[in-house]
Amino acid sequence: MSERKVVFAPYNKSVTVADGANLIRTAMEAGVHINASCGGAGVCGKCRVLIESGEIEGGITEKLSAEDVAKGYRLACQSTVRSDLVVRIPVESEIDASVLNKMATPRKTARIHEVDFEELKEQGLFIPPIEKRYLDLPAPSDQDRQPDVTRIINFLKLKFNEHRLVARLPVIRKIPDILRAGGYKVTVTLARPVHPGRKSHIIHVEPGDTTARNFAIAMDIGTTTVYGQLIDLLTGEVLSQHGEFNGQISYGEDVLSRIVFAEKPGGLEKLHDVVIGTINTIIRRIVAKAQVDPEEISSITLAGNTTMTQLLLKINPRYIRYSPYVPAATLYPPISAMSLGMELNDHVTALVYPAISSYVGGDIVAGVMGAGLYRSDEVTLFIDIGTNAEIVVGNRDWFACAACSAGPAFEGGGIKFGMRASKGAIEDFSIDPVTLEPMLITIGNVRPKGICGSGLITMVATLFELGVIDNLGKFHVNLNTDRIRENEGRREYVLARAEETQIDRDITLSEDDIDNLIRAKGAIFSGYQTLLEEVGLSLDDVDKIVLAGGFGSYIDLEKAMVIGLLPEMDPGKITYIGNGSLMGCKMSALTNRLRRDVVEVTKKMTNFELSETRSYMNRYVASLFLPHTDLGLFPKLKARMSSRKALPRRESPAQ
Repeated sequence: MSERKVVFAPYNKSVTVADGANLIRTAMEAGVHINASCGGAGVCGKCRVLIESGEIEGGITEKLSAEDVAKGYRLACQSTVRSDLVVRIPVESEIDASVLNKMATPRKTARIHEVDFEELKEQGLFIPPIEKRYLDLPAPSDQDRQPDVTRIINFLKLKFNEHRLVARLPVIRKIPDILRAGGYKVTVTLARPVHPGRKSHIIHVEPGDTTARNFAIAMDIGTTTVYGQLIDLLTGEVLSQHGEFNGQISYGEDVLSRIVFAEKPGGLEKLHDVVIGTINTIIRRIVAKAQVDPEEISSITLAGNTTMTQLLLKINPRYIRYSPYVPAATLYPPISAMSLGMELNDHVTALVYPAISSYVGGDIVAGVMGAGLYRSDEVTLFIDIGTNAEIVVGNRDWFACAACSAGPAFEGGGIKFGMRASKGAIEDFSIDPVTLEPMLITIGNVRPKGICGSGLITMVATLFELGVIDNLGKFHVNLNTDRIRENEGRREYVLARAEETQIDRDITLSEDDIDNLIRAKGAIFSGYQTLLEEVGLSLDDVDKIVLAGGFGSYIDLEKAMVIGLLPEMDPGKITYIGNGSLMGCKMSALTNRLRRDVVEVTKKMTNFELSETRSYMNRYVASLFLPHTDLGLFPKLKARMSSRKALPRRESPAQ
């Protein structure tokens, strides 16, 4: 895709974007403020800009007069970049360039880590756990009365150098009829042992040559959502994917409430059946989308937190929530997918990721494996950001892990206008440092209807660094704007007025919302500080950070550092892997080497219970400020704040 250079005058700020990029998002990426409060829906008309040179597409609406259009004015939120551009910000959005350069920085998001199938091959890691072999067998005769299974095994030894083979009883039952139906031309599916030297299993036999059709499923069993991918085991390609809300939500939003429900008569069976129903819905969707016969699926790999795994396997999770917090097991044997209730053939094996403890589950182990941390010499901090945040630190030689309850703020919970990252959620924010007017961008460029987690982080960081709120998250009084007002004894900032929203009421950010975010980020920051301290390290010893979780790719890294969610470090050292659990499951489907290594990794991993670590609470209390009580941990921010200009004030407090 072609790249385009966009220059914003009068600031002489430039950014390179892909052809077809939205212009207002391009401005946000460059750190250029344009007044806009409708989220990019084109209804407020405030993001009017002048195109001085270059070609754009769109941007003409009824909010612009014919005279404006003739002069080259367009609405930035409705404009698409089609060439190199020079765009002038008009006077109503224009601010002092020196202020802009101090307060508005280019957006920096984490580099996204992808699984490279070719790289796996080059590293010798592509050892598929499930393979197919086509056999053109000699038919029995008076001179050759080998049993059917022996005939298959001997041919595999002779032609493919396959040794130590065994056939399962369900397969033996099928072999006589399938051999004869196929004229002794059949395809055999082999399940490789995790450890070399052990037996391979013949798990399936089909008539004809089906070697070109071999597929696996990777499945993340999340507390809120379940997500599946259908993978071609020959090419490594993801053919289709689909996610659904976990049906267990109806019986409890979080793991503790589901454990309580599971203790009721019939509760465990119900929760098991519901999640299996969700899994089956996803299986039906992805096989239909990819036009794959379910019989062509050879394996399914699953990962979830410890509670989700036990509910999936119909294991009582009761003791997970009581001290000393002991799970039923951390390692699970291969399981027949059909026996669990999955709509897959009887030869399909379900491989379940091992857990570490009651609150560090297989989903985190899968993320560590999928991101390749276990093969790295660098000390890496792995953070899965969510309601229950999991943290891992270590390298190829050792790992330590812990979990901490961050609360639902990052997913919109506990925030008055909070919502999940979906269409209409405010995901990016800027503010004019003179007028305090906002610039909002929503997912889908539609009128706003709420605030998602990444947007919340950016809002709080921007307001703090500009001086609109203090380090406790309280709004300063007497600021010269009617955007800040008092409501039921607490101040709030009006992000969008009722006529600009989808919900016909003002969308605001309140001091209570900010407090909830501070508590959530404080739990995570103090969590990895404590974990590092327990292993004799500090933040200075961390070589890189890997982020996992639903919204990590959208977090502005600089803003996450401003609020004290992430430590100050070079953004280039921060990587985002998205759904680490799903990535690890995909990797396990593609390489037997990873399935072997995962057991060794779990043996190296030491778990710490933060609730029983004395220093954790002290560190948590110290983190309940923006960014922290110790500004020495954030020297760059401290330097920026020392040169911050005072905001315009008025004589009486905003009402």
